[in-house]
Amino acid sequence: MVTAIVLIKADVARIPETAEAIAQIPSVTEVYSVTGEFDLVAMVRVRGHDELGDVIPGTVNKVPGVTHTETHIAFRTYSRHDLEAAFSLGYAES
Repeated sequence: MVTAIVLIKADVARIPETAEAIAQIPSVTEVYSVTGEFDLVAMVRVRGHDELGDVIPGTVNKVPGVTHTETHIAFRTYSRHDLEAAFSLGYAES
């Protein structure tokens, strides 16, 4: 699984509609409205790197209201949820 963090600049007047449209894209798992230089952050999860071309420039960038994207590919996931799940395999809490 490949995870990409997509930072998105959007037309300020269309941020809610743009976020909703991006959230409907099948490979997009979450969309956050954020403060700072970018307006939205989308989490994209695909099976392989080649699929990113279909999803990001092929779909996300074409959503009305999107003016610019910057994509970061995750190398590794560090998550308390993932660690807890891994360490709890086969162990029942009392």
